[in-house]
Amino acid sequence: MPPRQPAGCRRYTEGNMPTLWFMIVAVMVAAYVVLDGFDLGAGVIYLGAARTPDERRKIMRAIGPVWDGNEVWLLAGGGTLYFAFPLLYASAFSGFYLPLMIVLWLLILRGVSLELRNHIDVGVWRALLDGVFGLSSTLLAIFYGAALANVIRGVPLQADGYFFLPLWTNWQPGVSPGILDWYTVIGGLVALAALTLHGALWLTIKISGDLEQRARRLVTPLWLIVAALTVVSLVATIAVRPDTLDNYYHYPFTFLVPVGVLASLGAVWFFNARSQPVKAFLGSCTYLFFMLAGACWGVYPSLLPATTGADRDITLSRAISGPHTLAVGLVWWTFGMALAIGYVVFVYSRFKGKSDADAKAH
Repeated sequence: MPPRQPAGCRRYTEGNMPTLWFMIVAVMVAAYVVLDGFDLGAGVIYLGAARTPDERRKIMRAIGPVWDGNEVWLLAGGGTLYFAFPLLYASAFSGFYLPLMIVLWLLILRGVSLELRNHIDVGVWRALLDGVFGLSSTLLAIFYGAALANVIRGVPLQADGYFFLPLWTNWQPGVSPGILDWYTVIGGLVALAALTLHGALWLTIKISGDLEQRARRLVTPLWLIVAALTVVSLVATIAVRPDTLDNYYHYPFTFLVPVGVLASLGAVWFFNARSQPVKAFLGSCTYLFFMLAGACWGVYPSLLPATTGADRDITLSRAISGPHTLAVGLVWWTFGMALAIGYVVFVYSRFKGKSDADAKAH
């Protein structure tokens, strides 16, 4: 028979630690979306905005020094999820097996196209790699948004905590939905538009000349699309899962989150109109953060809601690891995050100003 935990330890674990680790995972996901989001967005507009090989090199150099470091946050977030919420990790990675494999292959293809393009100077291969880079970036943005929408909508969890989702069924949310339905498609479109806007704003900071002006002209129509889709997604979320508003009603001050979404969108428009690209980009970062924060707060304390009944939700209390794992993990997580943040600060401090289109540079 395992030794009993002290009462104080149990209270601490049941009270503070689950919420702390929920916030840690949420912040890491937000960091990944904000950081890797702009190079995904740059990839989305890569084939349309860049009209010459030289302009494509400019876009590559605008993200080249940081894109692989940005993806570290995805790996770190997955690792954190594994030891903090093992039940969620096991359930989600089995039920979402098909889309996870698609995302994995898209990440591989995107990384290969980014790296090989700088080493293969053959026209047909370079054109193929350019197409793979643009397509994989676009599909990744869509799948990320659809994945978040799946979590908000809920999945058909069984009594043992597992589930299976086909790629689509009748395109309707319900007790037994597919990965893709009209609601998750809206989520994918929101992510695609928001990350494309994020990428266009990044390019206005890092590049110059005609390509910069072209990217700047994309910002206004993209902003209008993002604003419209944001409103549509909020209405759709309330229609599909009305209980996402419960936490907001219980704690009215948290309505500051949707206010933050609208304010950050306004900041993007305001600063872009005044040719202040850095502030407009920071406004986009804030928008992405508030959108993710709103989604997390809407489902809290659930980690993965169930369409088959609230009693089957994977909640913090069900999924959390033991107190020893969490205590040891917090020490190593703090150390690892200090290294990661130090690396980010170093790289971005060295990567200031406009990027040059040096044909010989990697």
